[in-house]
Amino acid sequence: MHTGTELPKVLGTATVTEALMEMTRTNLGLTAVVDANDQLIGVFTDGDLRRAVDDANIDLRSVAVKNIMTRGGKTIGADKLAIEAARLMERHKISALLVTDQVGALVGALNFYDLLRARVV
Repeated sequence: MHTGTELPKVLGTATVTEALMEMTRTNLGLTAVVDANDQLIGVFTDGDLRRAVDDANIDLRSVAVKNIMTRGGKTIGADKLAIEAARLMERHKISALLVTDQVGALVGALNFYDLLRARVV
């Protein structure tokens, strides 16, 4: 699981460019979007970007990431097994998950390649 500086996250007020830079920096294919209290409000993925590019009403140079992100997004509890994460990714056809604690606070992220390296899948 990626934590600390390896955990991609931006404020909801961040620009799309800032969110993309964060995604690129961590190479996980997503970035968590948090509020000023560091609480998870959503996730921004390349799929969100593709949908925004197709929307002629969105100016990607000025829109805040919170306006085009996926609210909530798929998460998994930190107390769950890695195989459960793999099943969740497969069921929802996604390649990465945000990890939350018992109260829903963001604690980490993982992707399919992490599970491959751990020989879970």
